[in-house]
Amino acid sequence: MSRTAAGKTKRPLKDELAPEYLFDYSKAKPNRFAEQAAAEPLVVLLDEDIASVFRTAESVKSVLRALIKTMPESPRHKPARRAAR
Repeated sequence: MSRTAAGKTKRPLKDELAPEYLFDYSKAKPNRFAEQAAAEPLVVLLDEDIASVFRTAESVKSVLRALIKTMPESPRHKPARRAAR
């Protein structure tokens, strides 16, 4: 077991949230972006060896776009069309 330094006692942590920050969750609204976020993954985790080569998101995107151009078109690999805004 580890010992505490002489003269130091462990103090209980007090709640750091000030009393004036009371959140009324009854007024909360649903997230209007939840459906879009569920449909499109926002983050892709790269293995360490790959991340060491591709340091920026732009470098990953450029290589993937070049790879897509070399792939034969098939119904499964066609890029989805985005709706005009």
